[in-house]
Amino acid sequence: MRPYVLEDAEALAKYADNRAVWITLRDRFPHPYTTDDAVGFLRIATTQQPTSDFAIATADEVIGGIGLQRQSDVHRLTAEIGYWLGEPFWGRGIATRAVRAVTAWAFATTSLERLYACVFATNPASARVLSNAGYQFEGRMRRAVIKDGRILDQLIYAALRP
Repeated sequence: MRPYVLEDAEALAKYADNRAVWITLRDRFPHPYTTDDAVGFLRIATTQQPTSDFAIATADEVIGGIGLQRQSDVHRLTAEIGYWLGEPFWGRGIATRAVRAVTAWAFATTSLERLYACVFATNPASARVLSNAGYQFEGRMRRAVIKDGRILDQLIYAALRP
């Protein structure tokens, strides 16, 4: 993992422009995902202070992303973790290692007490990523989201400061 750079736009668009990736993510992640979408995202991600979005990358190119979205008010010591990975890299443990690394980094460098992730119930692979990264299943929100015209349950996983 590393910070994003503007030069990531082409590879970001290549792996993000995939329906199999999009169907597991919130609608704010566009589909189709164009180079213009990548450039727009990178303009924000490369200027964040502090950095909260990171590239999952090989030595040659970005292949996914992971980030934290800090919450506010009474939830100010909580952040939501989100991630995605290009389909050619699925099933290799890369996402699990990225979640572990960002979780460790967040607890070591911030005052956060809790990280959580919400996963569509139709995405058991992501639930396994979280479980394998040490997150605990906390519950199911029934009929909580709509994606691609389908109303879905959402699963909540969390990790607490050690």
